[in-house]
Amino acid sequence: MFVVTGNTGTGKTSVTKYLNDFYEMPKVITHTTRPPREGEQDQVDYYFESPESFKQNHYLETVQYNGYHYGSSTEGLERAWQKNPLITIVLDTAGAQTYARELPADEVVVIYLTVSEPADLIHRLANRGDDVAKIESRLKSKEYQRDLTLPAALAKGSHVVVNDDWADTKRQIDQIIKEEISES
Repeated sequence: MFVVTGNTGTGKTSVTKYLNDFYEMPKVITHTTRPPREGEQDQVDYYFESPESFKQNHYLETVQYNGYHYGSSTEGLERAWQKNPLITIVLDTAGAQTYARELPADEVVVIYLTVSEPADLIHRLANRGDDVAKIESRLKSKEYQRDLTLPAALAKGSHVVVNDDWADTKRQIDQIIKEEISES
């Protein structure tokens, strides 16, 4: 399982889409109570849940972020593994720590995405259409501050990718996949 983590706006969705398209790794579809962004589809991007339906799933991890609940269910993991033994999931750093702790170490590969200039994250959030008030709220959140750096619990064995240039990022991801697949 390739766990893609990092702060909001670092390119987690883009990297996961690349892994899905180029390497045919299915994405574990996670659950959220936040409303879909323009173009997002239920059961493709997330399982978009009501607060009531969210509580009915069996989660490996859950988190509340910016007023919404997010979580990955054991059912979602099984659905992805039925498609391919190599899968991807997007998690915040707290979720990545849970996966690294709860699943066998040889099953989890953590890819932490970051950027050289944290101010670039604000521009990326605005460019993808996020509401300005929500961006400001997110920047003040403890989760945003937490995800600016790789947690010490993930430092050993994680791959850090600085996503300033997409072509370079893809080369780094390709190298990580090559190394990890040859080791397994």
